[in-house]
Amino acid sequence: MVLLLALAGSPVHAAGPGGDCPPGQNDCNVWDDDPGVPGGPGGGSTGGGGSGDGATPKCQWDGRVIPCYDNLLGWFNNSDGCYYKLEEPQPEAPDGKQWYLRTCNGGDLGDQSEVLLDAPPPGYGAPPDPEELARRALASISLLPPRIAVAPRRSKGPGLVGLPVWMWASSGPGYFGPLTASASDRGLTVEITAQVDRIVWTMGDGQKVTCTGPGTPYAADGPLAGLTSPDCGYDPGYARAGTYRVSATTFWTVHWSGGGESGDIAQSRVSGTVPVQINELQVVAR
Repeated sequence: MVLLLALAGSPVHAAGPGGDCPPGQNDCNVWDDDPGVPGGPGGGSTGGGGSGDGATPKCQWDGRVIPCYDNLLGWFNNSDGCYYKLEEPQPEAPDGKQWYLRTCNGGDLGDQSEVLLDAPPPGYGAPPDPEELARRALASISLLPPRIAVAPRRSKGPGLVGLPVWMWASSGPGYFGPLTASASDRGLTVEITAQVDRIVWTMGDGQKVTCTGPGTPYAADGPLAGLTSPDCGYDPGYARAGTYRVSATTFWTVHWSGGGESGDIAQSRVSGTVPVQINELQVVAR
């Protein structure tokens, strides 16, 4: 009796590399680097900014984050959405009162007026907020969404039920860190360091896999061909035949320090999706 291995269904040939970006995110990408199929023979191929931002920013207007202090406009008052700056020189004013230039609507220069107040408005004269400076520093760098690849890759040939899947992502500093930056205001400097803590893979079948690093690229002619990934894989493989869409999310920690304070800002970036075609493994007896 001879046992033959056959694939149920014919291979699916993709139109080319690529994947889908999350809605509203244009900077995700995936790549097609001919990884081959884990579990298959080695030696050749078998023909892919939501982000969480931690604590609520101190100053916001109309759903957007704005600076709590502006060199031109002064200090922001969250209660009315206006900036206030003491008029210089001061026009004549009754005892105990001072004139302020008020810029409302979140800093709209077309909505300015002079107001006479007997006390500074809330927030006026506050020192630089180190967390705001941390966010300003964060805005100066790019935390890129993961650039992902998987094996098996549908465009190169299907995988089989129960065989391991390898996942990996580009490992450059923009994708995993560390990245550093700083921001200064009125004598205070805050420094940040951003680094990925983990990458969570969504396998398309209801399962998630968490890895602590970018993973190892699969090589169909390498010493680990046909084995499980050494550091980032879906080792049991898929339980059923079908086409699955795989994506990944990197979770960053942005640590900041300055002015005797420190803290963390959480961020995440989502990849595009890549398809994985899985076929049944059939045993035919003759």
